[in-house]
Amino acid sequence: MIIFANYGFLWLLLLVPLFPVLQGIALALRRRRIAKFGSPESVAALMPSVSGVKPWVRTVLFSLAFAFFVIGLARPQIGAKIREQKTKGVEIMIALDVSNSMLAEDYSPNRLERAKLAISKLVDKLHDDRIGLVLFAGDAFVQLPVTTDYVSAKMFLSSISTSSVAVQGTAIGEALALSIKAFSSQSENSRAIIVITDGENHEDNPVDMARQAAEMGIKVFAIGVGSTEGKPIPMNGELLTDKDGNIVVTRLDEQTLKDMAMAGGGAYVRAGNSEFGLDPIVDSIKKMDAEEFNSQVFEEYDEQFMYFFAAALLLFVIEMLIGERRHRIRLFSKKENI
Repeated sequence: MIIFANYGFLWLLLLVPLFPVLQGIALALRRRRIAKFGSPESVAALMPSVSGVKPWVRTVLFSLAFAFFVIGLARPQIGAKIREQKTKGVEIMIALDVSNSMLAEDYSPNRLERAKLAISKLVDKLHDDRIGLVLFAGDAFVQLPVTTDYVSAKMFLSSISTSSVAVQGTAIGEALALSIKAFSSQSENSRAIIVITDGENHEDNPVDMARQAAEMGIKVFAIGVGSTEGKPIPMNGELLTDKDGNIVVTRLDEQTLKDMAMAGGGAYVRAGNSEFGLDPIVDSIKKMDAEEFNSQVFEEYDEQFMYFFAAALLLFVIEMLIGERRHRIRLFSKKENI
């Protein structure tokens, strides 16, 4: 596979067909000037050393040299072969609450954006571990299957909003069930689920699901986002209200999250503005048993521009060494008689 790092230079290749055209125009104009001095046959007889082929040879060489030079400027690269790589680490599924209550501004700028920032910092600290992402509100779906492609993980993370899940609510139990299914490994003590939510208005029983996860060797951690006194939910420049016109206030339900984490054999941490709470959880995960994974990675690209520059230089030198006159080679010379 060949790619070009500076592919914009390839537009210059459109100039290559112009060189023979310009050469043809130049030769036609020269013949027209020569015709003023006499018939072409007579003038050609007076200039036997002038070659009609060499100008075209020089044009072809110059065109090729220019093309190679432009390709060199575009920095062709080859490689990117997929190869298997064995790594050791754990699998981490992050279940992120994207319900409207996560728009509350008891964190800067709000609960959801603060959580996304913390997850992004977590990804930066990972090396050989796999990470996946499940989004949930009233429903749940896998946003990112477990992977070691941290660049893609951060890309998917940046696109998350409260509109990522259409059904509103907080179905933590469903998010746990989906996270369990999303793991690629079945090894015990090498898998962990981190639930980030305000825990409010849960529509199922996350404690029972966390207990099932623990029985399968999966640790369940929880990070509570929000304040116990509660905050209103800003939406579309206004505060969210219920059907009676009262302002909706969202509060952190810590007890449910504590019970869930205890049943899941993990730990509960309440997120703060300065320290979100992922660091102590990550420290606990690092103590888990690392499993060997087979990962597919891309090899680095090899630069090839120097070969095209070398070919261009060689052709430029040859083009300059070729003159426009015809060389006469005498195979036999006559000896004068004395």
